Amino acid sequence: MPVKIRLARHGRKRYAYYHIVVADSRAPRDGRYIERIGSYNPNTNPATIDLNNDKALQWLANGAQPTDTARAILSYKGVMMKKHLLEGVKKGAFDEAEAEVRFQKWLEEKEAKIQAKKDELAGIKA
Repeated sequence: MPVKIRLARHGRKRYAYYHIVVADSRAPRDGRYIERIGSYNPNTNPATIDLNNDKALQWLANGAQPTDTARAILSYKGVMMKKHLLEGVKKGAFDEAEAEVRFQKWLEEKEAKIQAKKDELAGIKA
């Protein structure tokens, strides 16, 4: 059973929001899914993403393939970076502690970028 991490559309016309789900690739887009791991609301600025990182990482490790949009969301939240670092640990390039240090550094830089965008938007409103 090929498993995908993808988006399931919800909401009204022209005001959609999405659930991030793990589903069989043969299931319909908004149909049956195995597990819901988050939500994505593109209607806010910046877009609101709620994601269970541990569940997403677990599904990726088990072989679930994200769609293009889901991959972009997982990358934005750092799940793909964490997976990449864990692969490096598995290959012996560095240890678990070094991977955690690198991930925390990346996460701090990402948070700074997001906060800068929020500040910029607040400045434009004022």
